[in-house]
Amino acid sequence: MDSSFAFLDGFDELQFIYIMSKIMIFVGVIVAICLVFLKAEYGRYFSSNSSQRYGFGVNVRVAWFVQELPAFLIPCVLLFYARKDALGMTPNTILLSLLLLHYTQRSLIYPWLITGGKPTPIFLAFLALQFCALNGYLQARYLTKYAHYEMSWLSNPCFVCGVVIFLAGMAINIHSDHTLRNLRKPGETGYKIPRGGMFTYVSGANFLGEIIEWSGFALACWSLPSLAFASFTALNIGPRAIQHHKWYLEKFEDYPKSRKALIPFVL
Repeated sequence: MDSSFAFLDGFDELQFIYIMSKIMIFVGVIVAICLVFLKAEYGRYFSSNSSQRYGFGVNVRVAWFVQELPAFLIPCVLLFYARKDALGMTPNTILLSLLLLHYTQRSLIYPWLITGGKPTPIFLAFLALQFCALNGYLQARYLTKYAHYEMSWLSNPCFVCGVVIFLAGMAINIHSDHTLRNLRKPGETGYKIPRGGMFTYVSGANFLGEIIEWSGFALACWSLPSLAFASFTALNIGPRAIQHHKWYLEKFEDYPKSRKALIPFVL
């Protein structure tokens, strides 16, 4: 079915993937700098002024579902255009499975578990959708078409440690999201201090989990596209963890003083 891409003859797709990966890292740096001075106005930072700046608010469940869905659907579609031997290469299959595992949870399960939650401005949801579409293409196309991993890669320390780190990060992320969802009892409103798990050490435990997750993925893939994804993730949500930490300190007088923002005992 790869003949469907015949119109791209002469187009160096792998070079395009590498260029877009480098652009992703560059944009991530710009985003991180911007987030030093601005807050991404979704979630707890959404206000009536947010709609004036970034467009009308979308229901938080719908926003999460729609914006994350391309990162699940595009890899699924690209499976039909995979290099014939790619999915027969066990490392490729495992790495692609990790990507789909995350986005099955993030796009098909997580949005419908959200309780309450403020709207997401349509413009910010659209930006997230664009990123998920591009990143879904970069990661899946590289793994299904261009990545060549020998079977010996399965025993390489980078692959083994990367997979373990990915799964640990995903567990932290899911557990932290569960903790945040269950802070309020039925009928309660407002915010509470999250406790337990990695929240014992950092305010942005859910963000830390996701950064760990994609860092492990990058280690296991050992590729430019996966490095770009991990870098952008850290540059995008790392500053939000710091913003959350400052918000907690300002809102709660009894907030644990020993708790850091993102990196236990350090930051």
